[in-house]
Amino acid sequence: MLRTLHLLVLLLVTFFSFAQEAPKREFRAVWIATVGNIDWPSKPGLGAAQQQKEFIDRLDFLHENGFNAVIVQVRPAADAFYASEWEPWSKYLSGKQGVAPFPMYDPIAFMVEETHKRNMEFHAWFNPFRALVNSAINPNPPSHATRTHPEWVIHYGGKSYFDPGNPAARNYVNQVILDVVRRYDIDGVHIDDYFYPYKIAGKTFNDQRSFAEYGAGMSIDDWRRDNINKFVETLYKSVKKEKMYVKVGISPFGIWRNNRQDPTGSATNGTSCYDDLYADVATWVRNKWVDYVAPQLYWEHGHRLAAYDVLVPWWKSLCKERALYIGMGVYRMVNATQPVWKGYGEILKQVQTERSYKADGAIMYSMSSFDKIGSGLSNQLKQAEYYGSIAIPPAMPWLDNTAPAAPRAILKVTNNQKSAIITWEPSASKEPLKYLVYKFNKGETVDLNKSIKLVAITQKNVFVDDDPDFIHAQYVITAADRLWNESKPSEILVYR
Repeated sequence: MLRTLHLLVLLLVTFFSFAQEAPKREFRAVWIATVGNIDWPSKPGLGAAQQQKEFIDRLDFLHENGFNAVIVQVRPAADAFYASEWEPWSKYLSGKQGVAPFPMYDPIAFMVEETHKRNMEFHAWFNPFRALVNSAINPNPPSHATRTHPEWVIHYGGKSYFDPGNPAARNYVNQVILDVVRRYDIDGVHIDDYFYPYKIAGKTFNDQRSFAEYGAGMSIDDWRRDNINKFVETLYKSVKKEKMYVKVGISPFGIWRNNRQDPTGSATNGTSCYDDLYADVATWVRNKWVDYVAPQLYWEHGHRLAAYDVLVPWWKSLCKERALYIGMGVYRMVNATQPVWKGYGEILKQVQTERSYKADGAIMYSMSSFDKIGSGLSNQLKQAEYYGSIAIPPAMPWLDNTAPAAPRAILKVTNNQKSAIITWEPSASKEPLKYLVYKFNKGETVDLNKSIKLVAITQKNVFVDDDPDFIHAQYVITAADRLWNESKPSEILVYR
């Protein structure tokens, strides 16, 4: 009997210590794709109220499941989910290219406001060089760049692309992105993996004219990589000039180079960023032209060509001075035929693996996948050892490392002594702050790294605890700025 009791206690201790392992700082995001109405809106041409309701439902689901950021595609194909002087309203929004939503509203402003209400980050996702999803049909007005500058456009594989080798085309794309940075209160600019298009056997990407004009004696491969390097460098520096706090992130294909091509590459054997897409991510990281990298690691553990457990440590070794968020393919679970994807086990294992290598978080692709796979994964993510405890995004000290002042807080109780009311003075800071509320047992050491002790994030100056156990608790409050620099704790507050 005693031996059984001892084993039970040991199991409980093991369980609770494991359940507390979720980090307090962790980026937890989902991609929300708009091209082809993949994730939102559910179909083109919905009324504004229905579009807004669908987006709020998305946010509420994510917030309830512990996510703290969304990556929303606002420019799917040289069109816009916002009023733009550069490009027309997207057909994926209104049903017809160039037509605004009805009744008229500003989708980005709406989405940012709703996202921030839930203390989540909003990253605006741009597809930089895709010009037309169908090269045979151009739905754009006469003023659109695809019509006024046909020399910028290259048709390839049934789609059309702005030529990354044309300096004017690169500048155009940068200006489109900067317009959003200037006008909206976004937290990040996010670029996906489409730089030069994925290669198609037997097809030639016909950029010979720009190569002849701008190649300057380089090989065409080196020249293409240089074009993308110039684009990324200019984008990063331009965004920082406008708003230093806006994060710049890129989500490349999951393999930089295979080690058969380069001894510094990964032990993989597949398409690579460097050789096939002309995206030299290692150069961007070394030159600090990004704030985070989110490689799309959509393969499972032990995959014979590109194993997840091989690629995570490789990317971590690259991203020593920049944040690393791992792209996870939840879509692989939809109508899965491979046993490894028939269920939520692989994704949960991937979360554990990226944490074990000290990655900074994950982005899951994509939102609508959660609609199609049932509640199994989301139910598991709600567990304490995954996303069941509150997490805040990692700080980025290279952008700003000055924390706000600690709040000055007081604790009172209601007249019936059934609730604790904690208030603190409003901050004098010009930027909006969030306040983190921690709850510990009386006498327990205050450790702000314990995620399970973080019980609330609020933008208000008050927190009410209706748990009658407040008489046995102690509280501290901290303040966090928009880059999640956290203040020192307030004085310890206890019921006396």
